[in-house]
Amino acid sequence: MAKRDTKPAERVIKKAKIDTTSKVPKHRVKDSSPPYKLTSNNQSLPEPTSIKGKGKAKENDTSAAPKPKLKKNHVREGEEYPLPSTFKVIAGSYEKLLYGLDGSVTTSEDNESKLKFHLKPIFIFPAHVSCIKAVAASPQGGKWLASGSADEIVKVWDLRRRKEIGGLMHHEGSITHLSFPSRSHLLSASEDGTLCLFRARDWAVLRSLKGHKGRVNSVAVHPSGKVALSVGKDRALRMWDLMRGKGCASTKLGKEGEIVRWSVDGSLFAVQSGSTIDLYSTDMDLLYTIKHPSRLHDLKFCKRRNGDGEVLLAGAEDKKLTVYEISKDSPPKIIAEMVGHTNR
Repeated sequence: MAKRDTKPAERVIKKAKIDTTSKVPKHRVKDSSPPYKLTSNNQSLPEPTSIKGKGKAKENDTSAAPKPKLKKNHVREGEEYPLPSTFKVIAGSYEKLLYGLDGSVTTSEDNESKLKFHLKPIFIFPAHVSCIKAVAASPQGGKWLASGSADEIVKVWDLRRRKEIGGLMHHEGSITHLSFPSRSHLLSASEDGTLCLFRARDWAVLRSLKGHKGRVNSVAVHPSGKVALSVGKDRALRMWDLMRGKGCASTKLGKEGEIVRWSVDGSLFAVQSGSTIDLYSTDMDLLYTIKHPSRLHDLKFCKRRNGDGEVLLAGAEDKKLTVYEISKDSPPKIIAEMVGHTNR
């Protein structure tokens, strides 16, 4: 009975191999690829091909691993960050759809300080068989797009050709985070409690980082690309050495961290839980605690366009985007509130 059930799947897998041999080596194709097709506007998309790494790394002992030295990303005094004139927005939805928007920025003819934003849809199609939980694009004009879903698969797409390359099936839980620390590496996290580092050249698994006991909620990579932070359901904050592929520090938070974010210069980081934001130094020493008026949903550090220093943007259920002034020498304070949303 089992033999009869596996034969149709094998035929589909062989077809997937033929369709993707130009980009995916045959020895990296995993034979457990799900035999389904996705359609959009009555056109068949490439069948998902599983890309498998050379093997799983052993669980690392984090007790004796030294923490790598981090360098700050300095910006010269008075230097302004140039605003991009074009950009792309990629979004995944609970309806299993992947959206792509092409954006551009122009200045008003009568007032050069007034910006106009233009958005044009470039694609929309069903990308997964379950809701999409995370998306990430390779930086600095890279061509890769990754999407993660509750179906436990990380799909890889070629943005330039708008074509699916395959599916990374290393995790055994819903994907909770995706990011490209560099153009040549992809970092993922999952509800299975692991982080996974892939090499973008052949999508081999370089490291499987184990340490969390339960779901990983959020991951943040330092601006230097050398280390990453993660928080999870186990109420732990962990630091990972991405150069050596092992844990280098951890601490108990006493509460479940929902979001972790590095500052732009990498000198501190923030951990959000409920309506609280804790600011830490790179040595994991608690600097300040912010009690926000309502439950928080997202955080983002931003460099000031003019002058020195950074601000922390906090979006919450009070329908506002609150702007905190951040400094290691003084407690954070609210300097602005952006109002306009009618809901959280």
